[in-house]
Amino acid sequence: MRRLYRTFRSFDRPSQVLMVNQFTINLGFYMLMPYLAAYLAGPLALAAWAVGLVLGIRNFSQQGMFLVGGTLADRWGYKPLIVAGCLIRVIGFILLACATSLPAILIASAATGFAGALFNPAVRAYLAADAGERRVEAFAVFNVFYQAGILLGPLVGLALTALDFRLTSLCAAGIFAILTIVQIKALPSAKPPASDNSVVQDWRTVLVNRRFLLFAVAMTSSYVLSFQIYLALPLHADRIADSPTAATGVVTAMFAVTGLVAIAGQLRITSWFARKWGNAGSLSVGMAVMAAAFLPLIVTTTTDQGNLAVNIAALLLTAAILAAATAAVFPFEMDTMIGLANGKLVATHYGLYNTIVGAGILLGNAVTGWLYSVAATQGRAELIWVVLLLTGTASASALFVLNRRGWLALDVGLGREVATSQ
Repeated sequence: MRRLYRTFRSFDRPSQVLMVNQFTINLGFYMLMPYLAAYLAGPLALAAWAVGLVLGIRNFSQQGMFLVGGTLADRWGYKPLIVAGCLIRVIGFILLACATSLPAILIASAATGFAGALFNPAVRAYLAADAGERRVEAFAVFNVFYQAGILLGPLVGLALTALDFRLTSLCAAGIFAILTIVQIKALPSAKPPASDNSVVQDWRTVLVNRRFLLFAVAMTSSYVLSFQIYLALPLHADRIADSPTAATGVVTAMFAVTGLVAIAGQLRITSWFARKWGNAGSLSVGMAVMAAAFLPLIVTTTTDQGNLAVNIAALLLTAAILAAATAAVFPFEMDTMIGLANGKLVATHYGLYNTIVGAGILLGNAVTGWLYSVAATQGRAELIWVVLLLTGTASASALFVLNRRGWLALDVGLGREVATSQ
């Protein structure tokens, strides 16, 4: 923790504010969202299709609008989009607390998603600009705050939701309201280099960036694999546990392990990977580690290991390796993405990048869910883990090839290209 504190203090105030902001953003979001489906299906008595529609609208309004949010950030400046996104999320969470009809809930859900599409590209582009040559280190610290918010948010939300979900929603709105005010006062304005082109021309510039697009497609698998902490691994916990209570305990332990690995190990993992393989090389190695994370589950399911302790240990080991690999990949991923943008239209590039990744997650999760069902029906539980391992291996190979061709070795200093002022 001392190393984290010293590293955090070594950055300028804008970077520090953005890191703390991200912790608060995730705290407010994750104290609410994990319990939204249960609230909609329970107290509001919405049908399953309506619950799915609400969650789908939230996801689409964020993933589908990232390009718009990134474009606006590159044109209007980073701070206005960050503030606007937080303010819209305040409105969305208040609506969720008050809404009882499906149309109102859909509007609230869309607002919370669109808010993320506004501030996420702006936050990352601003951090890259302020950190300059220290981008990798900045994104490593940023990820610690990011993961800490994910770890603490559901715990706070669980305590509040036990009283009333509407109280949770209003508390989350209050957090974002405070965050909005703090950012207005504490975050310096930052405007990227002005573009003389139209929006369509800017989008064309991003869309013809072949190296960037290939990198985005190659990296999609990393998100599909890391997302299995929320999909395939909890399903496996239900399968191996001897009771629903035990399954809940295993899932809780899994989330605690992943959060603690990321928080405690992020800086050490980043510095070790950077020394051993460099920025671009760390991507393919980290992706290979992410693929290998599923080996313990392949072993235990292939041998039909019936020992509960062994099965749980394998699950937690997979989750820990996934968390470590994600921590290894993320800072270098952000740095490479920004480098491939050549320091121009950074937020727009990030917006398209996240849209591509979001589409990949949607497809990947649909296929994963189908495969898990087929594997369970046919008594081939190891099939899903083998497919995930092969998916990660293919992605690692693609990143290795891109690196060998020199397509990822771009170094762009952004720190001096963005003027900041109070």
